[in-house]
Amino acid sequence: MAEDINQLMKVRREKLEVLQEEGKNPFEITKCEVSHHSQEIKDHYDELEGSSVSVAGRLMSKRVMGKASFCNVLDRDGSIQGYVARDEVGEDAYKDFKKFDIGDIVLLEGEVFTTKMGEISIHAKGIRLLSKSLQILPEKFHGLKDTDIRYRQRYVDLIVNPEVRDTFMKRTKIISEIRRFLDDRGFLEVETPVLVPMAGGAAARPFITHHNTLDEDLNLRISLELYLKRLIVGGLERVYEIGRVFRNEGLSVRHNPEFTLLECYQAFTDYYGMMDLAENMYRQVCQNVLGTTKISYEGVEIDFAKPFERLTMVEAVKKYAGVDFDAISGVEEARAAAKERHIEYEERHAKGDILNLFFEEFVEEKLDQPTFIMDHPVEISPLAKKKPDNPDYTERFELFITKREMCNAFSELNDPIDQKERFMKQEEMFAAGDEEAHHLDEDFICALEYGMPPTGGIGFGIDRMVMLLTDSAAIRDVLLFPTLKSLDK
Repeated sequence: MAEDINQLMKVRREKLEVLQEEGKNPFEITKCEVSHHSQEIKDHYDELEGSSVSVAGRLMSKRVMGKASFCNVLDRDGSIQGYVARDEVGEDAYKDFKKFDIGDIVLLEGEVFTTKMGEISIHAKGIRLLSKSLQILPEKFHGLKDTDIRYRQRYVDLIVNPEVRDTFMKRTKIISEIRRFLDDRGFLEVETPVLVPMAGGAAARPFITHHNTLDEDLNLRISLELYLKRLIVGGLERVYEIGRVFRNEGLSVRHNPEFTLLECYQAFTDYYGMMDLAENMYRQVCQNVLGTTKISYEGVEIDFAKPFERLTMVEAVKKYAGVDFDAISGVEEARAAAKERHIEYEERHAKGDILNLFFEEFVEEKLDQPTFIMDHPVEISPLAKKKPDNPDYTERFELFITKREMCNAFSELNDPIDQKERFMKQEEMFAAGDEEAHHLDEDFICALEYGMPPTGGIGFGIDRMVMLLTDSAAIRDVLLFPTLKSLDK
C-alpha cells in the first residue's frame, strides 16, 4: 500500500514538473477573483440562475466522460458541482483539466444552472489550476478515521470530514456570540499578561520558562483572575478576557494543558448576579448559534430555556448521598462519615475538604441537567467571600451540565487581610506537598488594600462549552491543534 501511494505521489510531482516546463507553474499564481461561495449559490439560486460566478476550492471528485465531465469543488462553506465541457472551456484547457488530481486547488468560472438530476451546478466557462496537491487524500468512502492522525493532521481532517469543519465553524460562532452577549451588557474586553512572575488564581501547576534579558524564571498563566480583579480595583467595573491559559497537568477527554478560558468580573454584584449571567449566556449562545435552546449531548436531552436548578453543596450531598453535613459538628465526625462510605481522605483534610470529596464521589455523576452547586466550603475556596451568616462556607458556585463543571464563580473576596491569611494557609499546604496550592501574591494584596468594590466573578471553560453545544465527546475534538506527544518520543 505504501509503495502504491509513493508511486502516486511520484506521478504528481512529475505532473508538476511538466507544468513548470510548459510555463504553467501553479505556484506562481498569486491571486484570483472569487465572486461567491458554494452555499451562497445554493441559498440564492433563484437570484443567481444563469448568472456568471467564480468559485475557488479543492477538487474532491472528477468524472471524465469523453467531451464533457463532472467535478466537485469544496470551498469554505461546502461543495458544488461543476459541469466541464470541452467545447465551452476550450480544447487545451479541457486537456489540462483531465490531468488535474483530486486535492488540487482550482478556480471554477461559469454560469449557475440545475442539471437534469436536479443538482445546482456551475456550467464551466473556464477551470484553472491554482495550486498542485502533491499528497494523496484519504480514500473517499472511508475518510480519515484514525483519531491520532486526525489530531496531528487537522488540515486533512478538515478537508475530508465535513462534520469536523462544522464543529470548528460553530466554535468560532460561539465565541463571537459570547463577546456580543458581554459587550451588550457593558463589559470591556481586555488583555492581561501571559508571562507572569506568580501564577495564581487557580489550583494548578504552572509551566515555567526563563526570560534571558531579565535573567529570571517566569510562569505561563494558569488563570486570568488576579489581573482582571486589579482592573476592578482600577475602576473599570465590568471586564472580561477570552484567552489561553496553561496548566502543567495530565491529558484526558476533558483536559488539555493549554485551553481557552473566559473570565469576567462585575463590580457591585455578587454570585447570584453571576448565576443569572451564566444562565442567560448559555441560553442566548445556544439559541443564536444553533437556532434552538434544546440540544442533545451523548443522548441526553437538555433544554436551556428551563430554569437551572440551584442546590448548595450540603443540600446536594444530602440529596444524592444521604449524608447531612449540617448535622456533622467537626472534622472527626466528618472522617467517621467518610470511613463509613469508603471515602479516602488525607490527614490534612478538614471537614470542608471531606464534604467536597463526598460531592465528587456521589453527586457529580448525577448532574446531567444544568445545576448550580452553591456555597462551597471555605477550605477549597481561597478566593471567594465567606457567607456572612455561616463563615465555614463561601459565596461560590459551579455550574454542572452532563456531569461536568462548566464554570466557576464567586462573590469575590475583597478583604485584603482575610485574603492574605488564606494565601498563607495555601502556602502551608504547598509546603506540605500540595503542588497545586495557591501562592501568596503580594502585589495583588496591595491592590486589594486600595479597595475593591463588592464584585462578582466567573470563569468559563470555552472548550467544554463548545463540546457541549457540538455534541463532541473529547476536548481534542474541539481544539484545532491539541497537545500531543511527539512521534519520536
